[in-house]
Amino acid sequence: MKHFSFKKFVEHEASSGILLIFAAIIAMIFQNGVLSEFYNSFLRINAGFIFDELDIQKPLILWVNDGLMSIFFFLLGLELKRELIEGELRNFSQVILPVIGAIGGIVIPALIFYLFNHSDSFAIKGWAIPTATDTAFALGIIMILGRRVPASLKIFLVTMAIIDDVCAILIMAIFYSGNLSIVSIGIAGVVLLGLLALNLLNVNKKALYLILGIILWISVLKSGVHATLAGVVSAFFIPLKFKNSDRSMLKEIEHDLHGYIAFFVLPVFAFVNAGISLNGIGVEQIFHPVSVGVIAGLFIGKQLGVFGFCFIAIKLGIAKLPKYSNMLQFYGLCILTGIGFTMSLFINSLSYHDTQQFAYADKLAILIASLISGIVGYAVLYFAGRHRIIRCVE
Repeated sequence: MKHFSFKKFVEHEASSGILLIFAAIIAMIFQNGVLSEFYNSFLRINAGFIFDELDIQKPLILWVNDGLMSIFFFLLGLELKRELIEGELRNFSQVILPVIGAIGGIVIPALIFYLFNHSDSFAIKGWAIPTATDTAFALGIIMILGRRVPASLKIFLVTMAIIDDVCAILIMAIFYSGNLSIVSIGIAGVVLLGLLALNLLNVNKKALYLILGIILWISVLKSGVHATLAGVVSAFFIPLKFKNSDRSMLKEIEHDLHGYIAFFVLPVFAFVNAGISLNGIGVEQIFHPVSVGVIAGLFIGKQLGVFGFCFIAIKLGIAKLPKYSNMLQFYGLCILTGIGFTMSLFINSLSYHDTQQFAYADKLAILIASLISGIVGYAVLYFAGRHRIIRCVE
């Protein structure tokens, strides 16, 4: 049976981080060069299908954000279920520090954004933008640092990222759902009962789960709840184990999806969302409360929230510092959580619906904060790791 190890997970995420960088750079070149008109026309190509009264037609950018990203969240759901049953999340003593860090990494950035934008009813919708972390980018930087970063810190980051993603899912479900359709929600409920029946009957045919998953996605898409939530919910109905069998459908699908997500879905998402036009962005836009709130929230809020909450927990004896790491290394890792990039861009699209109300300055702020967090976090971890290596040699 195929098993996707932690080491392979980190390698995929790190490689994906490099691809994300190239995808973002290419998008910026397209948007601000001679291909700008082609790039924007490409993103707004209308595609879809009509079946009787069912009409689903969207621009290409929304097919990526609502469709491809649903597959990404489906993978997150699979990882979460596996971790809860037999992984890091089943042992509370191991997960307490990442949980505390994730809470701090949401509360403090959101408060900082609120301080800058509480008087603007439209701008405040983006309060969740600086609460997200792009794990692929952060792990990519850690992999570059090699043995300067203890494996325990990588495990902490991945565990916290899973918890962070769960919080992001809850935020989307509660705060970013539109006008709800009772009929569509009812259909989704019936589909969930069908998925539950497949589990209870010990059905091991992937095609049946796939068909019901697609129907669930369509019904959730039409319900007013963001379609990506269908991916997470359906993942929890994929069997981890079958009766009288060693086969794990969940691990098989997880193994097959990781490469596809890392090397296609996320880079494509970065390409269609990171194309920020620099025309019209001046000092006034950069220092707009939304931009300042995003930059301060990601760069200052994330590290302050994650490190501050964890530091207090460690000092109170509630949790312990990850093994073989020192406080400076841990702080450097906390700085890397300010790399929001893909997840922040995704929440940004939910918050402002790509209205360009802020002339792309909101998206540019995400890239600026992510870049600063990456550079400073790398520098701190490099220094801390080098200092540790010298001490070991001495």
